Amino acid sequence: MKAAEIRELSLDELKDKISVAQEELNKLELTHAVAELENPIQLRAKRRDIARLKTDLRRRELAAQ
Repeated sequence: MKAAEIRELSLDELKDKISVAQEELNKLELTHAVAELENPIQLRAKRRDIARLKTDLRRRELAAQ
């Protein structure tokens, strides 16, 4: 997910995306622990997506203050 796409999301959509992405990451990590993932780079990409989402959420929180 690109930063421009993230900025277009509403606050509720952003929070929903974060929770969904964290659930997906947990599932990927569990799958990776049991058996090899076909593409382990997915883990890195998902962590980075979550970081982008959380960064934008924090930016909005600071701007609101």
